Amino acid sequence: MSESSSNPATDWRRRVLQRYVSTHGAVSDAAANLDRRRPFLDKLIAEHFPTNRTITGIDLGCGHGAVVWAARRAGYANFIGVDASPEQVAMSKTLGIEGVREGDLMAELANTPDATYDVVVLFDLYHYFDPATQMKLADEVRRVLKPGGRWILHLPNGEALFAGRVRYWDFMATGSFTRKSIEQLLLVCDFRDVRCYEDKPVAHGLKSSVRAVLWAVLRAGLRLALAAETGETGRDAIFSQTFLAVATK
Repeated sequence: MSESSSNPATDWRRRVLQRYVSTHGAVSDAAANLDRRRPFLDKLIAEHFPTNRTITGIDLGCGHGAVVWAARRAGYANFIGVDASPEQVAMSKTLGIEGVREGDLMAELANTPDATYDVVVLFDLYHYFDPATQMKLADEVRRVLKPGGRWILHLPNGEALFAGRVRYWDFMATGSFTRKSIEQLLLVCDFRDVRCYEDKPVAHGLKSSVRAVLWAVLRAGLRLALAAETGETGRDAIFSQTFLAVATK
């Protein structure tokens, strides 16, 4: 998480960030269960990171460093993370995750030269900012990306059946996205290609395989409901509570 504390109007964010882990049980639970998240994170890395392991990358607002952990496990030694919560950074050290340091997201971008990174990640964070800041952030990320670089965002899905569950998961969150709204924003900010992906269950064992089958059945039912209301097939619709957006400079 990141937000400058120089403006008194943002002091409430600073207060929350100072105690982000100790006051939000789901955050500490996620950190304690890295292995449970590994299949999803490994899939993200395998499908959306460049194959060249020497690339440079950063996770802005990296929390306790789950994406950094997965990337480094996959051989991306030049992938780092920055987060404004001292508790989150301390947790990364407790977990033995290297490459995570404390810092303000916007300050980090402002101090980064043009065309520095091949990959920038913003995971479950973009919806914490107001529209003007979201656009400024998009412009800055595009500036620090190399030509052909990728911006990978993980976002709450406003079209999901249980959209409110993620939208209101955190006190600091301010909104959510749909496939169309994130595409619109990023194309306005001159990213040349934006692709969105549903967060489907990743089959890696019996339970997850059952979940994957159940999700496929449920998804077919949601498509049918959409078709009944609008006449659209819903083939490319995203129904999961969260989704990935990958934008190319």
